[in-house]
Amino acid sequence: MTPARLARSLAAPGPGWTTHADAVVVGSGIAGLTAALELRTRVRRVLLVTKAELRSGSTVWAQGGIAAVLDPEDTPAAHLHDTLVAGVGLSDPVAVEVLVTEGPERVHELVARGATFDRAADGGIALTREGGHRADRIAHAGGDATGAEISRALVAQIEAVQDDPGIEVVENALVLDVLTGAPDAAGERPVAGVTLHVRGEGSRDGVGAVLAPVVVLATGGVGQVFRSSTNPPGATADGIAAALRAGAVVGDLEFVQFHPTVLWLGAGARGQLPLISEAVRGEGALLLDVEGHRFMPGVHELAELAPRDVVAHAIVRQMDATAADHVLLDARGLGRDFLARRFPGITARLAQAGIDWSEEPVPVAPAQHYHSGGVVTDLRGRTSVPGLYAVGEVACTGVHGANRLASNSLLEGLVFAHRAAHDVAARFDAGDLAAAPAPVERPGGSALVAAAARSRVQRITSDGAGPIRSADSLAAADARLAQVTTTAHEAAGVVAAPQTAEWETTNVHQVARALVRAASVRTESRGGHFRTDFPASDPAWERRVTLRLDDDGTLVTA
Repeated sequence: MTPARLARSLAAPGPGWTTHADAVVVGSGIAGLTAALELRTRVRRVLLVTKAELRSGSTVWAQGGIAAVLDPEDTPAAHLHDTLVAGVGLSDPVAVEVLVTEGPERVHELVARGATFDRAADGGIALTREGGHRADRIAHAGGDATGAEISRALVAQIEAVQDDPGIEVVENALVLDVLTGAPDAAGERPVAGVTLHVRGEGSRDGVGAVLAPVVVLATGGVGQVFRSSTNPPGATADGIAAALRAGAVVGDLEFVQFHPTVLWLGAGARGQLPLISEAVRGEGALLLDVEGHRFMPGVHELAELAPRDVVAHAIVRQMDATAADHVLLDARGLGRDFLARRFPGITARLAQAGIDWSEEPVPVAPAQHYHSGGVVTDLRGRTSVPGLYAVGEVACTGVHGANRLASNSLLEGLVFAHRAAHDVAARFDAGDLAAAPAPVERPGGSALVAAAARSRVQRITSDGAGPIRSADSLAAADARLAQVTTTAHEAAGVVAAPQTAEWETTNVHQVARALVRAASVRTESRGGHFRTDFPASDPAWERRVTLRLDDDGTLVTA
């Protein structure tokens, strides 16, 4: 492959207004809200930025639950073991140990903040099991509305303190770029704040700049990089793209988790698709092919409860074997009353699609669901760029490795957001952080991809770097992505201008290019990365593929 070059900034108007903060938190899911709440009483001024309304973070869509050792019969060691198995040799044991040992306390703090989990007959938090877990350790709320309940509780906490001068919430705002200062002695450009575009009225509209020595990215995943996804429309890989442009190291981008059981709505379905929670299989639902054969017992000892990558790949192979575009999820044995009580949201969504799952199997197929990679961080959320932190799905902490264990994502956001916020506060207390440096323009040029190109980019990425890949598919995707016009604001005849849809599409395109490159480098199959030309795992690849941009924008292995 020829060298890939990405711009170091988005094409955008200069800031029309400027404000200051000690820390900017970008995102309003579990990680962003937790970070903002923890920082509010520990630094003088926090600015919380969210792309839409405060309640619209991706956490709202989490159905299954949050994994934590809350049963006296369970142990952190067992949770660690299951996580490492799912990560297929690439999870960082130290990061996982942090997750499983600190997780229970963080969940209890979440309850103290008002989150209401479903309760068992003895009054304790009801626990269930999902794929890859060998113990009941999944706490859920409202049956299948765990994320919505957690989001509700955390948003209520933010709303209760919005009059506090130490915190400001800016809604309907897209962060464009992470501002950086002049290179330090090590050659790294420290964080100087962010530029953002606010849709609204008054002084906080248009493009502005927030100057701050700390930026915490909590922007979620890469869903809209693919043609079909369970992610909301706002998941356009903004955080990873902005971090790349700022010079941060990213890692494990090739490990994309395709949820095995997403409602199949026909070959023409696009955008966010409803998922059928893994918890349904945890309760006993079975996978059948279109001829009615159950196929998972012959694939893995845990059958339908095997790790997600195993199930997703098995479904794709079974679809190929039966010349079908879906398989079937059979939950009829659970009964109408149980399904309605345990999974009210899924029951309602299926009814909207004309499906009564107590009477008929549900057509399902894999779709992009979660991204195990992201901006590489240490155990405190620090990235390779001084002052830049990443938490939640945008981060690569080392917890997930090649494949996320079910329901570890909410816990990871909770645990590492708490850690990052406390690290920022400690650095302020120690005098390690002061005023933001003056922003300095980075070399490498600017980019803008027309919004009209987004479906093309999604199709290329899905065809080349979907659940099953090869050298040929990845090379073709790389070549086709390289042909996309990235100077739409300057190209003759291209109808595009610096605005939200174009900025998001540029982020999608840049991350697609990096993801395809990472998948090309890893010549093996492991976890969420499966290559037909290298179908086996190779011990030599028990290491992370990392990428970053050079000063001229060349994408290189870090």
